[in-house]
Amino acid sequence: MSEEIAKILVDIKSVNFSFKDYFTLTSGLKSPVYVDCRKIISFTEEREFIVDKSIQYLKEKKIDNELIAGGETAGIPYAAFISQKLKKPMIYVRKKPKGFGINKQIEGEFKKNQSTLLVEDLATDGGSKITFVNAIRDANLIVKDIFVIFYYDIFDFEKSDLSKLNVKLHSLCTWKNIITYLEKNNVYTETEIHSLKEFLNDPQSWRERNG
Repeated sequence: MSEEIAKILVDIKSVNFSFKDYFTLTSGLKSPVYVDCRKIISFTEEREFIVDKSIQYLKEKKIDNELIAGGETAGIPYAAFISQKLKKPMIYVRKKPKGFGINKQIEGEFKKNQSTLLVEDLATDGGSKITFVNAIRDANLIVKDIFVIFYYDIFDFEKSDLSKLNVKLHSLCTWKNIITYLEKNNVYTETEIHSLKEFLNDPQSWRERNG
């Protein structure tokens, strides 16, 4: 399943590669890869497949919650797709209170102590997830699981600040799956794939060598 997801993400250019003119990330740092899972929402067949596999994963792992929560903004459509399929109520979580009206950080109807699944498009270092988890818990909801379509899987989750919040991170696809797909199908040269592996294994050292 994960390799099928990997193929889709590469085919629709949700996962992008540039081995000469590197991407500039939001942080200003250079990268040979750029992941944009927001694109999935525009591809109906691929979107349906990914959402169905998400439901399958949740059921197989026995992850059952009363609420589905989407993180602002990229997690909102996936939370909507999943909540619709599961026939579960949905809420969404802002990165910060909206600053006017009753200053809510969570939109939607919920009750105290309801179990909540946080849904996002992807996870890198888990930083934004901490904000969402804390907001959900501050609203007296229970969150133990986070589900994403794509997980970078290039940091030690067990030692991360996110892990300290006693949550589990679940994903359909990681960089390992992407690289397996690229190698099996000769999508790029061995040199390019080796460069990609070097970047994923140690981004800092890669940037020092490649500017």
